[in-house]
Parts: sequence; structure tokens; C-alpha cells
Amino acid sequence: MIHTSIDLVREGKQQGFLQVPYSHNLGGWANVMVPMTVIARGKGPTVLCLGGNHGDEYQGQVAIMRLAREVAPEQVSGRLILVPSLNMPAAKAATRLSPLDGMNMNRAFPGHPEGTVTSQIAHYLTTVLFPAADVVIDIHSGGRSMEFVPCSHMHLVPDHEQRKKMLAAMLAWNSDFSFLYADIAGTGLLPVEAENQGKLVITTEMGGGEGIPAHVHRITQSGLRNVLVHCGVLAGKEATRASLGLPPAILTQALHRDDYLLAPESGVFEVAVDLGGKVKRGDTIGWIHHLERPDRAPETIRSHTDGYLITMRAPCLTSQGDCVAVIAQEVSPDEVLRA
Repeated sequence: MIHTSIDLVREGKQQGFLQVPYSHNLGGWANVMVPMTVIARGKGPTVLCLGGNHGDEYQGQVAIMRLAREVAPEQVSGRLILVPSLNMPAAKAATRLSPLDGMNMNRAFPGHPEGTVTSQIAHYLTTVLFPAADVVIDIHSGGRSMEFVPCSHMHLVPDHEQRKKMLAAMLAWNSDFSFLYADIAGTGLLPVEAENQGKLVITTEMGGGEGIPAHVHRITQSGLRNVLVHCGVLAGKEATRASLGLPPAILTQALHRDDYLLAPESGVFEVAVDLGGKVKRGDTIGWIHHLERPDRAPETIRSHTDGYLITMRAPCLTSQGDCVAVIAQEVSPDEVLRA
């Protein structure tokens, strides 16, 4: 159902659209237009770069738009497929979910060829773009819901060779923190579909909130380019944290449900720990204040383990069941490869 004028095989630089059928009240023959750029030259890996999986996460969208404008075919060995705003309807609306069908792109895989707009895009990636790619980079942030320490991250995939390559690529982002995460909120994730197809998958959580500081844009953009150099698709010399005069990245993991702290009641969340701060089991992470009963003592949120506060809820106003914080434990690269 999805049409594009871009030829994935042709060398050079092509800029066009994925055209997704969408009939609405004022457009019987309308399409949702998702911009895509393909830059190809000679032999080498194919790397698929995706931003805007969630529409309100703009760090990756900006970084990939810059690549699409700035990278010339002479800088590429292999093929770059760049989709800055995968969930274009949500990007235009500054929402996490698509306003057209209410779907979460990151819970829509493998998708359906005749489903809603979100489901069709997921199906196109599953059946066309993922099979064509060796590497899939899916850039996230916390959007309007969470604020993260800027970090590269990945799943702990069962295939050890795949995991080893993913770990090396994740660390090539050169962020201060790297993060291994678990899925506690459903299935159908984009990275999981790509991983199941054997792809090297690197994801991120580059800050969050509606205002993006300059240093977050810088690490998103420099990290993405460095990973592309690391993968061999973009010309240049790979930088390491040592070459940049930086200490090793802090490698963390939150693989258990108890690492994800959920609000037991609704109210106003007050965080007690700075992002990236170390905590111990039992430490107070924050409080939920009761708007309608200020005479009541606030609900205390405590850590279940030692670790780092890797993310916190961005809006203070919180509903019961919202994730208000994640505590990630430090782990060594050797432990990741042995696990």
C-alpha cells in the first residue's frame, strides 16, 4: 500500500517520501507523506536511521534532518537510509501517539499492510527497510513524559555475537551513560522486530522534555555520526571517550520490574535526587503530594536497589501508575557479554 519514488538500489543521493494512503473527511485520495533520504555509494553496510518514532521526541529528528542535508555520496561507503520523522502525524502534532489512529508506533510491529497509517508504516519497515538494513538506529528521548540522562541504550539480546556488536556500537555514541533496558509496557517494539531479524540495533534516550538544551543536541548529533563511522558507512576517524579526554562511560542496566518506580497514587511528583545521581536501596527518590488534601503527608517513593537515577517523570502532575523514576545498576562490559 505504501508507495515511494525512491529506488533503494540506485547510487547517489535521493530525497523523497513514503506515501501512506489515508482517506479523511476533506481528502478522499490523500496520502500521509513521510520524508526519506537515501545516500548510496559502492560497497559497504546499509544503515537505517530513524527519528520521530514518537512524535514529541525531536532530538533525533533534528540530527537526521542534518545528516540528510549535509552528507554527500562521496562520504558514504554502502548505503544510508534516513527517515527523520517516522511518525509524521505525531511529529506535526507534538504528540507521542499518532493523532490519526491513536497508535503508538513503538508498539505497532510487525504491523499490517492494510491497517491504519501507523500499522502500515510498521509493516513497511518490517518487510522492506529492515530486511535491506544491516544496522538500525532508532533515536529516542523521553519526550514530554520523561527526562533522561542523555544515554545510548540497547536490549540484552540472546545472540552473543549480535550483542557484542551492539554493545560496541552503543558505546561508540560516547555518551556519559549507556543503558540496558527491559520492556515493561507491552510488546510490538520497533527495536525488537529489528533484533529478531538479526540486525545490529542501537537506540538512545537523549534527554527529554519540550525544551532541548544545546548540549543534548550536540551529543545526539556527534554520537550519531560517530556510530556511523564506527559501522563503516560514513567516512572519518572514530572518536573514543579516551581520545576526547573523557572517562569511560557508566554502563548501567535496569532489567527488573522493580527498577521502574510507578506512582501508587495520583498527585504532584517532587523529585529528591538529581538525574544521574547515585542512590542506595531505601533512599527517597521523591514524593507525591496530594493536590486535594495538602494536610496529608506525601507518598514517599523509595529506591528498591543501589544504582543511578537514569530517568524521572518530566511533568510534575502524575497519575496513578505513571513511571516516575528508573534506577539503573552499574554493570561492566564483561558482565553484559557473559549474562
